[in-house]
Amino acid sequence: MTETIPDAAVLKNALLLACHAPSVYNSQPWRWMAQGGILDLFVDPRRIAPRSDPSGREAIISCGCVLDHLHIAMAAAGWDAHVDRFPKPNNLDHLATIDFSPAGSITSAQCDRADAILQRATDRRPFAAPTHWDRFEPLLRATIDDSAAMLDVISDDDRPRLAEASQLSESLRRDDATFHAELRWWTSPSALSDGIPPSALVSEAEGQRVDVGRAFPIRHRHMRQAGIEQDHSKILVLSTVEDTRTDALGCGEALSAVLLECTMAGMATCTLTHMTEVDASREIVRGLIDKGRMPQVLLRVGTPPESDSYPPATPRRALADVLQFC
Repeated sequence: MTETIPDAAVLKNALLLACHAPSVYNSQPWRWMAQGGILDLFVDPRRIAPRSDPSGREAIISCGCVLDHLHIAMAAAGWDAHVDRFPKPNNLDHLATIDFSPAGSITSAQCDRADAILQRATDRRPFAAPTHWDRFEPLLRATIDDSAAMLDVISDDDRPRLAEASQLSESLRRDDATFHAELRWWTSPSALSDGIPPSALVSEAEGQRVDVGRAFPIRHRHMRQAGIEQDHSKILVLSTVEDTRTDALGCGEALSAVLLECTMAGMATCTLTHMTEVDASREIVRGLIDKGRMPQVLLRVGTPPESDSYPPATPRRALADVLQFC
């Protein structure tokens, strides 16, 4: 007899995979509720970084990533997901209600995309230029729903201006003790289930080779790949028409699609949000794309260095901490 709704085991397995989605500072600011084969997704306000993300926009982008990851995980398990976004207008923390129906088949592409969830990791090291970019870029654009987010690729000529925006965002926060305390909290060596462990950060020497990147506390001094003298990644910008919670959620779903497509192509990725956290640097980024759009998140894409010390996966919270069965 064909099952008409997924059972608890199917939902748990899919969520275990989906919750490997990237999030700002690896904060994993999502909360799930399950009842009768239906899932509800909420943003968890307690896990928003108040100094970096006072509006909660980046937390919702993170939740958009996990929502798209869930869609992919369930497809690989043989279920189509049907998403109702912001089902209760009086509760904007309730981001989505998802129900499911049996899929007619499972394709190899769906399985490959689900496998890419575990292969993807944020890599903050300098990259070599991506190979065959001219052929890959049209494929990448085809993965994005333009009604959710738009993709721009920053030209090499505009890269110095983008580096200026990156440096400006850091300099404007240089004396912000609260912000730096928050950054130290999320990069604490004692973090066991969330945050960014020292092994996932770069040394000072490595960081100096990346002209567009967030400056994290220095947790180690060793150089892992001396062969790449300068970052030659492509830098992508995902933007939206407006700056609402709906825009942020859709942008997060688009970010998930872009990250996994790059991973399947063997490319390394690093998501960047520090330039959209500060108004002055965000305006610089906005000037490099269509000024009628709001830049939400940037992404470095390139060829990873040949090295045995690939950054390990960051920790994840236990499923019981993010999922409640009603």
